[in-house]
Amino acid sequence: MSRRVVGVTLDNLDQLPKRCRTCVFWELAPHIREQAEEFGQTDLEKEAWVSSVLLEWGSCGRIVMAGDVPAGYVLYAPPAAVPRAAAFPTSPVSADAVLLTALRVLPDFAGGGLGRVLVQAVAKDLTRRGVKAIEAFGDARPDEQSSCVVPAAFLQQVGFKTVHSHPRWPRLRLELRTALTWKEDVEAALEQLLGSVTVAGAEPSLRP
Repeated sequence: MSRRVVGVTLDNLDQLPKRCRTCVFWELAPHIREQAEEFGQTDLEKEAWVSSVLLEWGSCGRIVMAGDVPAGYVLYAPPAAVPRAAAFPTSPVSADAVLLTALRVLPDFAGGGLGRVLVQAVAKDLTRRGVKAIEAFGDARPDEQSSCVVPAAFLQQVGFKTVHSHPRWPRLRLELRTALTWKEDVEAALEQLLGSVTVAGAEPSLRP
């Protein structure tokens, strides 16, 4: 089955799993998020956020497709566009970095290295745009309650290093020059990773 990575746009936003399509954990400040959930407007808020970031900054996500089926996705943006970032005890994100917020692989495709492929796709995009690093808040003890935060173990396995320690919410960083040394030819790396790499036990997947 052919696999490819495409950019997140308003046209394909509905290809995100429903739970993620309507989640605004990162996109809204906590008190505004509660209001949006109360009035059932989270899907509209998500669309408005993606639209705003696309217009003001550019591409802010990638979806990996297995044939015509979405297999996983990643979202990222400048820290200033991510209100939730300020709520973490290990904030702020470094001024020269873009914040990776959400990364998920569907259960049917877990264990095949697609999480790493998504990180590589983000690295490729941001390097072309002159960004020096990617940072992310990791969850050191992931569970159902915190499924909107990428497991710290996964981030470490794909090359992120801790820059601000915390027992639950460390902040991690991936230098993009390091990311691109994974393979000299990024396109070849994506193809190989799609077919062979497994991140055992740590790849973040969507729960039912």
